[in-house]
Amino acid sequence: MSAEFEGYEQDYGVLTAEITGRIGKIPRLVGDEKKLMISNVEKQLEEARELLEQMDLEVREIPAQSRAMYSTRMRSYKQEMAKLETDFKRSRIAYSDEVRNELLGDDGSSSESQRAHLLDNTERLERSSRRLEAGYQIAVETEQIGQNILENLNEDREKIQRARERLRETDSNLGKSSRILTGMLRRIIQNRVLLVILAIIIFFTIVLAIYFSFRGH
Repeated sequence: MSAEFEGYEQDYGVLTAEITGRIGKIPRLVGDEKKLMISNVEKQLEEARELLEQMDLEVREIPAQSRAMYSTRMRSYKQEMAKLETDFKRSRIAYSDEVRNELLGDDGSSSESQRAHLLDNTERLERSSRRLEAGYQIAVETEQIGQNILENLNEDREKIQRARERLRETDSNLGKSSRILTGMLRRIIQNRVLLVILAIIIFFTIVLAIYFSFRGH
């Protein structure tokens, strides 16, 4: 499972490096070349999001005792993704202002205020996105804690069941031992009774023998 995650991780690293380089080139390009670059970056960002989703699914399948390390790496990648999207939005805002100025012949004085307004809105969206991401992460961690608790409860239940089975076996063995001891005690008593009867018979036999012996004389 970790091997699949690391494969996605390598693809994500290569892809984000390409995205970073292309975003840095956008402000220096013009015309159709800039449009093409923006379109390519949009596609690559979508690919990066899909990779993050695959990585997130892989992390959920990793055993709980090893999951913390991968969860930390996922948080770092998501933060990196958010920064890339922010940088791309800023480059697109600058590109939109440039196109508008070319079409309307604006001198750019009013575009500065609009750009500041758009940047402000972008920052608000980023803050909202970070809050949502934090909420999502808390939900994921809560789910992991719940899974750990359920696993511990299952282990405790199995231990209790094994203890009950051992107790039943012990009770059964004690019952058998009790029956064996009872049988032995019964046989001992029977043997003693037989010995007493035999002793009485022998005694009377001796007495009778002595009696008849004296009577004969």
